[in-house]
Amino acid sequence: MTTLKLYFLEIVTICIPAVIIFLCFKPYRMKALAAMKLTSSRQREIALILFVISIFGILSLTLWPTYVWEDSSGMWGHLRILIGRPTWHSGLSLVPFAVFKDYLEDLLKSPVFFIVTLVNFLGNLAMFIPIGLFPALLFRNATWKRSAIIGLGMSLFIEIAQYFIMRNTAVDDIILNTAGAVCGYLIYRLIQNHFPRFAAGFLCQEQ
Repeated sequence: MTTLKLYFLEIVTICIPAVIIFLCFKPYRMKALAAMKLTSSRQREIALILFVISIFGILSLTLWPTYVWEDSSGMWGHLRILIGRPTWHSGLSLVPFAVFKDYLEDLLKSPVFFIVTLVNFLGNLAMFIPIGLFPALLFRNATWKRSAIIGLGMSLFIEIAQYFIMRNTAVDDIILNTAGAVCGYLIYRLIQNHFPRFAAGFLCQEQ
């Protein structure tokens, strides 16, 4: 429960300024759309603000230095993308899902690690679903490859940055984040196939 409260605090702290900035720039964006003789529906505006919130939420959860919220020792984070067998002491591995293998090994000692693994796994997937969903809804010519590239690029940037702010860097997260973005695109395809008129409402329309 303490961890969930901490996550909530991080998200709220960064998302409130994100919404304020979004609303401040809205008049300029509306003016630019009018100049191009385009309109943006309320449905699209809601999706845009949710997209902005999701981006800032991801950044708050992944790039917020740990020492801001809790005590953290050492100058750098744990790097888990080099060669070697994964251990909690070295934190070095090029093997995909090495972090989860460590958790599963410890599962024999305590079932608590199963919950930690499940939350970590599902969290890394779900966190990047908006990264694949909203761009596909809001912009034309979406493909699963584009969603995968966006997810991969954003995740790679985050994982590299995490090493310098006392956070763990893991190839596992990159794989799961990219898969989450692709899942977001698949959700978009379901919406487009079954509710085409609803999906069309997220695109800019000519005046």
